[in-house]
Amino acid sequence: MPLIFPKRPSLVAYITCGDPDLDTSRDVALAAASSGADVIELGVPFSDPVADGPVIQRASERALRHGTALAQVLKLAADVRKKSEVGLIVFSYLNPVLQMGISSFCDAAKDSGVDGALLTDLPPEEARDYMREMRSRNLASVFLAAPTSTDERLRRIAKASRGFVYAVARTGVTGARKQLPEDAQKLVARLRRLTRLPIAVGFGISTPEQFAAVGQFADAGVVGSAIVETIEHNPGREPDAVAEFVSRLVTGK
Repeated sequence: MPLIFPKRPSLVAYITCGDPDLDTSRDVALAAASSGADVIELGVPFSDPVADGPVIQRASERALRHGTALAQVLKLAADVRKKSEVGLIVFSYLNPVLQMGISSFCDAAKDSGVDGALLTDLPPEEARDYMREMRSRNLASVFLAAPTSTDERLRRIAKASRGFVYAVARTGVTGARKQLPEDAQKLVARLRRLTRLPIAVGFGISTPEQFAAVGQFADAGVVGSAIVETIEHNPGREPDAVAEFVSRLVTGK
């Protein structure tokens, strides 16, 4: 399936799979999709999530204690795909993919019905084999672009990306912030000169106002820590709580 951003801003919703358990993660993903999320990032828990702030770090620790691994995330993706046409992206660090094997991962990803993957610590300069395997299966390879990237590096990222480009709103780790940095809009403007792909802005979006503001200059907003924190604070009613939060984000109400 091609990734589709049907409205502006579209919502890319991140969850840490296996937090609090895989069945709940499946239900949360479906609840987010039915409440307005256009793409779900299925986060693979990792023991050293260097790009993530404390909220997602805690979620990864909880998921790992339950034994959640990449193979189970792909099975969860297949379960979601049976019930929803929402866009699905595997969001992982490189190590779990290397452990599975790049070719085996791409086969499993294709079979599960996901649309692509974003490997946070894999730069395009080192991704030739990965990109070849992904493209041969018509899977999107999404890469991160940072405000500190040079124009030459942004050009390389734009060329390597499929599906969309993930523009990191600011330097540092993930986590909710009170306001969006000016760097985000400048970065999107730079990327617009280099690619026709949709551009999604992430890292720090947590309120309906911030989400709406992103829509003034980007195609999509990525919300992660705020959703993961909603799950953390609502034990026993995680899908309903996420549905309510996602609905507020996309409607502003």
